[in-house]
Amino acid sequence: MLVFGPVPSRRLGHSLGINNIPPKICTYSCIYCQLGRTHNMQVERRDFYKPEEIVKAVDKKVKDAREKEESIDYLSFVPDGEPTLDINLGKEIDMIRSLSLGIKIAVITNSSLIWDKKVRDVLAKADWVSVKIDAVSKNIWHRIDRPHGSLKIRKILDGMSDFSDSFNGYFVTETMLIQDINDNSSELEMIADFISKLNIKKSYVSIPTRPPSEKWVKPSNEHKINSGYQIFKEKGIDVEYLIGYEGNAFAYTGNVEEDLLSITSVHPMKEEAIIEFLKKADSSWNIIKKLIEEKKLVEIKYKKTKFYMRKLPK
Repeated sequence: MLVFGPVPSRRLGHSLGINNIPPKICTYSCIYCQLGRTHNMQVERRDFYKPEEIVKAVDKKVKDAREKEESIDYLSFVPDGEPTLDINLGKEIDMIRSLSLGIKIAVITNSSLIWDKKVRDVLAKADWVSVKIDAVSKNIWHRIDRPHGSLKIRKILDGMSDFSDSFNGYFVTETMLIQDINDNSSELEMIADFISKLNIKKSYVSIPTRPPSEKWVKPSNEHKINSGYQIFKEKGIDVEYLIGYEGNAFAYTGNVEEDLLSITSVHPMKEEAIIEFLKKADSSWNIIKKLIEEKKLVEIKYKKTKFYMRKLPK
């Protein structure tokens, strides 16, 4: 299927997905990938589908959605492999623009080919770009992303920096935290140091929420996620975490439980912030006790400060 959705996305609102890469052709074979191991690893960009077919499918899907009065906030290149392997990606973006649909275009890339200026030029055509930074140290990068043998982490990081300096759109990063792989404080400090030097709008910290390619892979726990969040925050990074909950984060619903769970699924809340929130909602601390007892909320500490975040799904 070349086009799917629109589907709800915390980052992109209502997103219409564009699948410009056949499964599963990629530059990485990440240990956490929901699509399984990569058996067709490539780094050479080439043709996969005719651009005209992709553009025609996008145009039809948008028209169908609009007839049903479904909104679309982004047309997102988020395929079953690495989107920048498609040598026609730039042409496809230009052709979609020519349809004058009035919808922004996003590309979600693992950033493995961003060292190539041609790839950076193509990504610059998009309105919104997400790059992946799971590690900055070579050994951990190899353990978690299992890259094609020709790729070099230093070149990729330098390419990200170059792209950050020139891109005029909405630029974000995403870091997937895996238990006992990249969630130690030293690696998180290095990742945060690097990201803090990029010209980004937001950084997302996430965990695997679907079955990973390697059964032994486990997501980081609440304590490590909160620690990573706080380390990023201390570096001046606008950070959110993605732990599998979609919905109206921060929307006031008039339901205190729903509002608390919505907020703490994106940002941990300090104890003092919870107290202030409960005052505004004319509610008591009993609701926090109840949510903890029901295993919907968890209390954690970071540098002697209490935080509350939504309990991770099992």
